[in-house]
Amino acid sequence: MTEFSTPDADRPDPRSPELEQRSAVGETRGIALFCHGGTPASIEPPKTRALSLVRMRAFEQYVHASTADQGIATAVLRYRVAGWNGEAADAYQDVRWAIGQLREQHGTDVPIVLVGHSMGGRAALRAGGEPSVTAVCALAPWTPPGEPVMHLGGQTVVILHGRGDRWVPPRLSAEFAVRARRAHARVARFTIVGGHGMVRRSQRWHRFARDVVLAGTGLAPMPEAIADALRQPSPEGLAVPL
Repeated sequence: MTEFSTPDADRPDPRSPELEQRSAVGETRGIALFCHGGTPASIEPPKTRALSLVRMRAFEQYVHASTADQGIATAVLRYRVAGWNGEAADAYQDVRWAIGQLREQHGTDVPIVLVGHSMGGRAALRAGGEPSVTAVCALAPWTPPGEPVMHLGGQTVVILHGRGDRWVPPRLSAEFAVRARRAHARVARFTIVGGHGMVRRSQRWHRFARDVVLAGTGLAPMPEAIADALRQPSPEGLAVPL
């Protein structure tokens, strides 16, 4: 997980979450909320140019460029603090805040798809049962043993994890996926070459997130590979090579 230490001088209130938003072209028919990674424990705010934020901004830029004309608005959430911080679950609390903000701005009927990486994947999964959330795309999510799953019953959850990930072992998301399915979530999990940074085959990661956003908002069919994985039993549908 990326470490942070020094607060940014350019933020007037470093303890407030922020949303970096871009509008859809025309009517907003769906929203993609991007949740960046962090570190297990830190009360310092994430830096503007932290790699975790840079990664999510790249995903947001790709998804916005390829879906805005179909009605997708995008938002990158910047947390109050960089750490999860145990029971405080700060990133999760900020994702809930962001969902509330987006519902106020766009209305309660506009579907929201959460896209999260690493700690952001954990926060997105934790918030997967919130109102208006119609799907979760978790990228190399940090899902420690015992992470809650019962709230995901009936939700669509799609996971992609690098097989060479040394920061967050792929077995963690595999174990989470099994438990989430037992809780009656609709789960598909894929693996891909590369590590935690999503640098290798980055365009494949980006396209994967875009496809889940479009399908999760109901603006396109679920890609056949994902739809097939959702239909397959465990473990076949939870370890599909991409």
